[in-house]
Amino acid sequence: MAEVTKSIDCPVDVPTAYNRWTRFESFPEFMEGVKEVRQLDDRRLHWKAEVGGRVEEWDAEITEQIPDERIAWRSTSGAPNAGVVTFHRLADNQCRITLQLAYEPQGLTEKIGEALGFMARQVEGDLERFRDLIASRGTASGAYPGEIRNQ
Repeated sequence: MAEVTKSIDCPVDVPTAYNRWTRFESFPEFMEGVKEVRQLDDRRLHWKAEVGGRVEEWDAEITEQIPDERIAWRSTSGAPNAGVVTFHRLADNQCRITLQLAYEPQGLTEKIGEALGFMARQVEGDLERFRDLIASRGTASGAYPGEIRNQ
């Protein structure tokens, strides 16, 4: 399984960053290749993205969600993937977001892309676009305020 870990500092407080991140259906606004994310319920998401030049769909389950701290997930269909995003206070109006992603490259194109560092660059770009998005928009509404603990 391949792994990527990237962090970015954002010019907003933790609650603002966390609340914006939990608007899962807005991920196509900053995640390259993501065409659609549908939140099926508090725990389940359906993804549609362009991966290695083809459209892929999969379901994911949120395995842990602690407000203003972390969100962890794993795929339940499609190519295996899992990860966690954490939120860290740096100052009153500054936080660090760290995204850890583990995934199984499928087929030759994805394996070559992994060897060339494509996913690491994509994750870094996604985080930069997220930072720019929240810096320009400020607070977010519509976030999921609940908590999901590992079972």
